[in-house]
Amino acid sequence: MRFWDSSALLPLALHEPASAEMERLLRADPDVVLWWASSVECASALARSARRGHLSPAAEAAARAVVERLRASAFEVRPLEEVRARAARLLSLHPLRAADALQLAAALVWCRERTAEAPFVCLDDRLRLAAAREGFRVLPYAEEVHEDVRRSALKPGARTA
Repeated sequence: MRFWDSSALLPLALHEPASAEMERLLRADPDVVLWWASSVECASALARSARRGHLSPAAEAAARAVVERLRASAFEVRPLEEVRARAARLLSLHPLRAADALQLAAALVWCRERTAEAPFVCLDDRLRLAAAREGFRVLPYAEEVHEDVRRSALKPGARTA
């Protein structure tokens, strides 16, 4: 079971450079965990792309259907008070946008803060780094993300989780 950020869901719905890698990760472990608002974030990105003329109405509808199928079969972390509280803490520790802090907080609630072996699938660089600093195994695995966390952990006064 893996937590999927919305940035990793979109390549499953659209043909993007990361699509093959995201499909490989999904085939390897089809049990998906999502934040309650992930499908809304995906809908926002798809609508923005359609407004810019990058997606036809049919392509947008097809992509929304893929996201909906993923959402319908996923375990969703609901909008709980504990998600909100963790998101507020994360915003004071990491340079995240509110939606990204909520994604990461939902992942922390899902794994009960036992992040050591919890996979976090994400393509957003800031969120990937914050997730790694919180102790998640970030996928697709990027040595530079995990190495940056190891280096920062060696600095005096550094907090990684």
